[in-house]
Amino acid sequence: MYTLQQLEKQQIGLKIPQYLIEEIDSFTKEFSINRTDIVIEALRSYISQQKEHLLYEKELLNRVNDVKSGKVTPISRAEAFDGI
Repeated sequence: MYTLQQLEKQQIGLKIPQYLIEEIDSFTKEFSINRTDIVIEALRSYISQQKEHLLYEKELLNRVNDVKSGKVTPISRAEAFDGI
């Protein structure tokens, strides 16, 4: 969980293309939420996706390194898809 200090909002300046502002404003009207909430949720979602992607890449590299080092024996394509 976050501390109260971490949850405090700080103003920043962003330059966003006009078409995105129009989309944000359309969304705000449709769902009765403000621009700030949309941008915060978009950033939260983006950061979460990037973290997942990095973890996936790290795990994939670990598996490749395990195969290269001989810790893990690679299996054939047929074995990999057997039973699917």
